[in-house]
Amino acid sequence: VQLQASGGGLLQPGGSLKLSCVASGITFDDYAIGWFRQAPGKERVAVSCISNSGDHTYYVDSVKGRFTISRDNAKNTVYLQMNSPKPEDTAVYRCARGFYCSEPEGLSPVEFDPRGRGTQVTVSS
Repeated sequence: VQLQASGGGLLQPGGSLKLSCVASGITFDDYAIGWFRQAPGKERVAVSCISNSGDHTYYVDSVKGRFTISRDNAKNTVYLQMNSPKPEDTAVYRCARGFYCSEPEGLSPVEFDPRGRGTQVTVSS
C-alpha cells in the first residue's frame, strides 16, 4: 500500500493550492481517504476526509469554507483544494486511508503509509 501526497509549496495568504494524494496497492474505491497536517512542534491534526463514494465529507472547523476535498476513483486520487490559505495552515500534509468518513468523527480507522513523507505547505507573505 502506498499513499503519496504531492502538490505542496509556498504560497501567499489569499492564494490557492491543490494537493493530491495518489494511492496504489489497494482497491481505491473501497476506502475513505483523509488529509492530516502537522506543524513543527505541534500535534498532528485531522483536516478533512471523504468517503469511498465521495458522498460524505468532514472538515475541521478551521478550514471549513476554505478547503474542499474531492476524489477521482478512476485515477486513484484524492484532492484537497486550499483556497484563502492562512499562515496557520503551514504544515506538512499527509494522507491516510480508512473505512469511514463522517461528521464529527472524521476518518476511522486511520492508517498511514509508513513510507509516506507528506508534502510541505508554507503560507507566508
